[in-house]
Amino acid sequence: MAEGVVELISATWDKEVLQDNGIVMIDFWAAWCGPCKMITPVIEELAKEYAGKIKVGKLNTDENPDIASKYKIMGIPTIMFFKNGEKVDHIVGVVPKQQLKAKIDKLIGS
Repeated sequence: MAEGVVELISATWDKEVLQDNGIVMIDFWAAWCGPCKMITPVIEELAKEYAGKIKVGKLNTDENPDIASKYKIMGIPTIMFFKNGEKVDHIVGVVPKQQLKAKIDKLIGS
């Protein structure tokens, strides 16, 4: 994983996401997914830009199907946002960096 990006797995999900008292952005991805590879550099840039303000994680849906199923992930990449352990928003597919920044800035400001 890149600097500032937490690798999430089923065993650490509750501690890293649900028990976090801040904002967590999670990239649901898989190794075979072309669009997932396209958005990875954006996710890594955001992790650096927002270091200390939000937690950025990646969860491989093939290796953690229980979490993917629990959150009804139907297409990847799916970027999901949590605040204080509660899911507050999500985006499916590759989107411009500015769109992700706008979501993050709104969550930080709320």
